[in-house]
Parts: sequence; structure tokens; C-alpha cells
Amino acid sequence: MTETIEHTSITLTAEDPATLRGYFRDMMFIRRFEERAAQGYTQAKIGGYCHLNLGEEATVVGLAAAMRPTDYLFTNYREHGYALAKGIEPGRVMAELYGRSTGTSKGWGGSMHMFDTASRLLGGYGIVGGQLPLAVGAALAIDYRGGDDVVVCQMGDGTTNIGAFHESLNLAALWNLPVVFVVINNQLGMGTTVENSSAEPDLYKRAAGYRMRGEQVDGTEVLAVRDIARELVETARREGKPALLETISYRLKGHSVVDPAKYRSGEDVATARESDPVARWRAHLIDSGVLDETDAAEIERSVEEQVDAAVAFADASPHPDPSSLFDYTYATPVAGESRRLPADPLF
Repeated sequence: MTETIEHTSITLTAEDPATLRGYFRDMMFIRRFEERAAQGYTQAKIGGYCHLNLGEEATVVGLAAAMRPTDYLFTNYREHGYALAKGIEPGRVMAELYGRSTGTSKGWGGSMHMFDTASRLLGGYGIVGGQLPLAVGAALAIDYRGGDDVVVCQMGDGTTNIGAFHESLNLAALWNLPVVFVVINNQLGMGTTVENSSAEPDLYKRAAGYRMRGEQVDGTEVLAVRDIARELVETARREGKPALLETISYRLKGHSVVDPAKYRSGEDVATARESDPVARWRAHLIDSGVLDETDAAEIERSVEEQVDAAVAFADASPHPDPSSLFDYTYATPVAGESRRLPADPLF
């Protein structure tokens, strides 16, 4: 059963209208991009697994707004929106989904394994919790070198029940590392509710076991996410203190594009739709006079054109050449490395 979120009351008085409209544009872009990704999957243009950020746009944009461009971001496999929010060109993101050589990982990674050193998006991890120890390692490197960057490590609610979660939080707290762990609690670990999988369903409270600050926020409100995330990120930057942030939202679709989500009741689906962060933010901006219907429609039209351009770029991009299949097997040349393709003779 989906829990009802008590939505945060947000005031826009002190906010720059252009910034607020920018958040709407960014959230709408992620929404339309993910819808086209779902379409591309049904057209067999995208292979493998594909997990969408539908319903989590406010959290994605709010977290990005709290970070500096030089801060590092580690994510799980539901990362398309984060790649866009981190500033990676949409065409390159879509091309990676299509498995094309112009993608962020040259077509090797696909949906779940995006990686871009220029924007400091360091994955995209298909193994649940696989990103946590690596994020702690990156934070240790920052601390060792005396830098002032911060690592933000995103994960789903199911990750909080695995060993790497506890090991990573323990080391981060023990060594005072500049990392903020962010749990995206969309209330379902695949098809299992948090209440049925976690003895303590208030996941942010797990920070107390490591004398770490823990916070919970309405993940459907972009300003609420931005403000608390910014506070935690800047504390980590200034004092080297890690933190755990839990953002609560609804997943508007199934776990992946092939999941019909039959485990959700009609009431659950209706509740999720009522809390749609993009629709609510649009209405909020119009009610507050920051946007009018004409402005909103123009933003939406522009977004759709840009998503169309990203799809066209991906469609026109070449597939990786089979001869390059082994190019990234090792970081440096290895003597005697086999580069035999499946159809090649053994000798």
C-alpha cells in the first residue's frame, strides 16, 4: 500500500522567477526524455534493461541544483535524468541508450552504465549498492588531496538493506569524508513496499547508527530537495561531515519499462498521479504568477523540440564497429590478449 506524502508548503517570494522557470523546464525535459526512452524501448531501439525517472524529476533537479559542477555524482541504474541534470548533452545520453558510438560510454554502457568524467558523473551501476563503496573511495581521494569537492551518492530504498550500505556509511563517518548519501525512496523496491522489507521504514533514521546527520524530505518538491541537499552538501564541503538524505516520492511506472506494476492498486496509482511533481510544480508556478499558460506551453514546445533533436541524433549515430569490441577490456595493453570474435576460428 502506497503511503500518502504530506507535501511541503513552499513559498516562492524570495526566489528568482527565472530560476523557478528553469527548474520547470529541467523537470519537463526529464519527463519528456524518459517518455521517449520508453517509446524507443518498445520500438526495439533500446536493448537490455531500462529504468526511468518518471515521478522523481523534482528530486533529480533539486539535487543537481544543490551541487557545484565539479562535485561528483554516483548513481544506481535509474540515472538518465541525473545525466541530463549534470549537463551531459541530451543527444549523447539518448545515443548511449541506443547503444551508439556517440553515447556517453560509446555505446558500451547502455541505460544502466552511463559514465562521463567531464561532467563528473561516475556511473551508472547495475549492481544494487555497487556505487556506494566507490563513492566513499572518491570522497577519500578528495580528502587525501585536500580538495573541496563533494561526492553525492544516489541509491534506491532497497539498497539500505545490503551490507555495502552499512559498511560505506560507517567508513564515511569514521573518516569524516565529504559524501552525501541520498536514498530515493519511491516506496517500492521492485515490487516490495518499504514497510515489508525494512524493519525501520524511516530510512533516514539509519544515519543515527553512525552518528551521522539524517534528514527526510518531500521528494516531489524541487525547492525542498534543493534547500536541504544544499545544506548537507555545503556542510560536507566545509566540515567534511557526511550525511544521509531520504527523499520520498512516487514511481509513476513500474520498476522498469517491462514491469506492468500489477502489484499496485488503483488507489496507489491515483495517489501517485495526484503527486506528480511536474504537474504540481507547473500549477504552483501558474498560481503564483511566475508562469502563465502561454509561457508554460512555450517551454513545453521547446522541450519537445530538443528531445526530438536528441532522438534524431541517436538515430543518425553509428553503431560501434565490431572490431572495437575489446578496446576497453583493459586500461593498458596486455600481452597475449585475445581479441577473437565469437565467429572467428580458434587458431
